[in-house]
Amino acid sequence: MDARTLYREAMVRGASPVRLVICLYEQAIEDLRRALVALEKNDIETRTREINHALTVIGQLQGTLDREHGGEVARNLEAFYNLIRAGLMEAQIKQSPKILQQQISQLTMVYEAWLEVDRITQGAPTQASGPASAAPLLPSPETPLADWNA
Repeated sequence: MDARTLYREAMVRGASPVRLVICLYEQAIEDLRRALVALEKNDIETRTREINHALTVIGQLQGTLDREHGGEVARNLEAFYNLIRAGLMEAQIKQSPKILQQQISQLTMVYEAWLEVDRITQGAPTQASGPASAAPLLPSPETPLADWNA
C-alpha cells in the first residue's frame, strides 16, 4: 500500500460526512484526470479502467443521497450525478477529450462548493441528516449542464 492510500484511509476514518463527500469527489476527479492522460496516449485499457472507477465513485455519491429528507438538494445532486454519468459514457464512446474535460470541470465546480461547505461548517455541530442537508446549492435539473459553469 502506498503512502497516499494510507493517508486517505486515515483521513476517512475520522472524517465528517461532508469530508467523506469531498474525498469521493477528489477520487473521481483524479480518476478522470488519469483517464484524460490515457486518452491522449491512446491507452484504451487505462482510460476505460479510470472512467469505470470514476463511475463507481459517482455511484457511491449517488448512493449516499437522502432522497426521503434531502429535498431539492438531493434531487439536484441526483440529476447532476446522472448527467455526469451520461457525459462519462459519451466521452468513453466518442473517445472525446473535450467531453471528458467538461465532466472534470463540472465535478471540480461542485467539489469546490463542497470545500466551502466544509469550511463554513467546521466547528459547527454535526447534522444528523448527513451530507445532503449541508450540500452546496446547485442549479435546477432543468439547467443544461453546459450552463452550470456560466
